Amino acid sequence: MAKEGLFYKFLLWRERNIKEKHFILIISFLVGICTAASAIILKQLIHLIQHLLTGNFAVEGVNYLLLLYPVIGILLAGLFVKYVVRDDISHGVTKILYAISQRKSRIKPHNTWSSIVASSVTIGFGGSVGAEAPIVLTGAAIGSNLGRIFRMEQKTLMLLVGCGAAGAIAGIFKAPIAGLVFVIEVLLLDLTMTSVLPLLISSVTAATVSYIFTGTEAMFKFSQTEDFVIERIPYVLLLGVFCGLVSLYFTRVMNRVEGMYRKLGSYWRKFLLGGVMLSILIFIFPPLYGEGYDTIASLLNGQFSHIMDKSLFYDLNGTYWGVIVFLFLILLTKVFASSATNAGGGCGGIFAPSLYLGCIAGFIFAHISNYFPFTMYISEKNFALLGMAGIMSGVMHAPLTGVFLIAELTGGYDLFLPLMIVSISSYITILMFEPHSIYSMRLAQKGELLTHHKDKAVLTLLNINNVIEKDFLTVSPEMSLGDMVKVIARSARNTFPVVDERGVLLGVVLLDNIRNIMFRPELYNRFHVSKFMVSAPAKIRLDMPMEQIMRTFDDTKAWNLPVVDQDGHYIGFMSKSKIFNAYREVLVDNFSGD
Repeated sequence: MAKEGLFYKFLLWRERNIKEKHFILIISFLVGICTAASAIILKQLIHLIQHLLTGNFAVEGVNYLLLLYPVIGILLAGLFVKYVVRDDISHGVTKILYAISQRKSRIKPHNTWSSIVASSVTIGFGGSVGAEAPIVLTGAAIGSNLGRIFRMEQKTLMLLVGCGAAGAIAGIFKAPIAGLVFVIEVLLLDLTMTSVLPLLISSVTAATVSYIFTGTEAMFKFSQTEDFVIERIPYVLLLGVFCGLVSLYFTRVMNRVEGMYRKLGSYWRKFLLGGVMLSILIFIFPPLYGEGYDTIASLLNGQFSHIMDKSLFYDLNGTYWGVIVFLFLILLTKVFASSATNAGGGCGGIFAPSLYLGCIAGFIFAHISNYFPFTMYISEKNFALLGMAGIMSGVMHAPLTGVFLIAELTGGYDLFLPLMIVSISSYITILMFEPHSIYSMRLAQKGELLTHHKDKAVLTLLNINNVIEKDFLTVSPEMSLGDMVKVIARSARNTFPVVDERGVLLGVVLLDNIRNIMFRPELYNRFHVSKFMVSAPAKIRLDMPMEQIMRTFDDTKAWNLPVVDQDGHYIGFMSKSKIFNAYREVLVDNFSGD
């Protein structure tokens, strides 16, 4: 109690002496330090586990432990989540989007550490996913919970969630600009002067802490030995289209495979299928083990002669078509390995798989192009780097993030123009087939996605239960006109829902429709509600997204519509005027500039 008293005294002191906007900057600095520390801990844990397990693997032969390690990893992570955390911590970025749109930016406290434990075990033991989405969720949880500790309002919580995500990206990749751009492009709604500075502080702080503890070198060492010339732009455009199609394949297949696993229901069924699929794929294609950053580093430096080390195909190392076929099969199977990892109980994201696939896609594209004698020679190293930006832009629907992240990851700033070209062409290609990123697809299917379109975003934030009006008096179809007139006398409304004995909505009675007979007493016993009730122009279900509700109002030209549950039971009415009033309130609360 004494500690709580001191803390409340501190909050009061802070309110008197430190302005809100200045205190937000202080919190954003703390968020940057905490997220960087979390990112460093996670990376070190992953590398430690991988070194202990695979440090003595034979390079020139088959390693049968590859059949066992990934299964153990997703089992340990799955049991940890199931019995210790007791909450779903998968799909980290999707959870952040949902928290922003539906949970008032509140992320559970356990997310500040649970994803670190689960993902380090998953990836360290060989799970074919990345550590970045878990650390982004961890960072967002740090921002959310620090804001709640200091009693910040919802709008500030949303900003601090963004600060946590930006700090996580900056900390794990040593890429401060990419962290800022990722939050703007993928998570937040609007960019204002009041939000730029906290995001910058978190990003720069996290990157600086990472530099201090892990060195200032770029994450991937890339030396550009061949200059990019303007004549290669057509090839870059074609690479962007290819990356867009690969991104579409990855997105669609992952969505389908995850749907297949969801239908299995039982945790142990998912684990068995996921474990078998993952262990077999990693045994056949060892580069699928873990994040795959060793493979990326090799291809970016033109060293592909040992790609098939530790595999069944070691003897084919260095052969032209052997390498191409091997990498192409990895390109096709990576999505199944990543899906099996997460669905089988593991915890990880698709940042690393996107970078991995992009590097392979760019290398394959350049390698095959150079095989044809009538084409201009293109650098396989450069195109492997460009492919990383292309796939990331396509999968995440975030071209700016793809450009800046790859430039900062590799130090390939001299390739800025082709990075932009490949990112934009990949993004446009996938946008023709898939309107949502892999992160937002699940929320979009449920109508829970918070978008960059302000009107749609405000509609998403509206709570349907807050705009339902329940002061309409109900009538039954057997009720006589005389009894109906008595109900009208008690009501302040002109519309009356007609329900049966189970409460199911059958229709409505409109006062205008019976005005000519309601003052004729001789008809009171001759007419019943069933004779003069009419069908509602449309019914609104409780599970409808607000955007669809507004489309229903526009299509029917109605001003009031009844609301029913999934079984058709009457709940109340919804009116345009009520929605517009709530819209204005949400707009002021969440989107007004300071």
